[in-house]
Amino acid sequence: TVDNATAVGFLRYKGIQPFSPPHLTATPPINATAVTAAFAGCLRSLNSPNYPAAVPQTVDHSLLFAIGVGINPCPTCVNGTKTVADINNVSFVLPIVALLQAHYFKLQGIFTDDFPANPPSPYNYTGNPPANLQTTNGTKVYRLGFNETVEVVLQGTSLITPESHPIHLHGFNFFVVGKGLGNFDKGKDLSSFNLVDPVERNTMSVPTAGWTAIRFRADNPGKTM
Repeated sequence: TVDNATAVGFLRYKGIQPFSPPHLTATPPINATAVTAAFAGCLRSLNSPNYPAAVPQTVDHSLLFAIGVGINPCPTCVNGTKTVADINNVSFVLPIVALLQAHYFKLQGIFTDDFPANPPSPYNYTGNPPANLQTTNGTKVYRLGFNETVEVVLQGTSLITPESHPIHLHGFNFFVVGKGLGNFDKGKDLSSFNLVDPVERNTMSVPTAGWTAIRFRADNPGKTM
């Protein structure tokens, strides 16, 4: 259930008198996808000598992460199943030792580095869901070399609960170079990427039944996402 109440926040800039009368506009309806997409699509960075946009023009790693919800067996749950979140059909299992600690002290058996760069079994991500919604489970990571460039296409899906997913990248800013509805089509959508003055962020939203593409340089060693 969605709470349709509208809240208003105020930012007061330097030089503006406190409690100045606000100028409010009509808020678009909650399902105004086209309005939201058009507004977000108009945002640009300054890309000037003082504020350059260092967008990676080439990438060392091109990744596609499908964000979904699966159904796994659960003998103690109602109906014997439970819903789990997953990316590329992998549902994350919390390790008994922190990932960075395990990496630093070279501890074996804590995680594996075989997280898939693409969905292992591609399907129509925003269409009819596959018959089998069970996920794999594991503590998996995807390794990046220092200073390598990365492109990640985050693909929303229609599995069980389609929704807009906020995504944050720990320790990095990234450039939002593309966004769209439906399934990402590499042959068609790459040509629409903005590699000149895209918005630089550390958090963004993957649209419902759509996709967002980001690029960044892996120059801050550690664990991200």
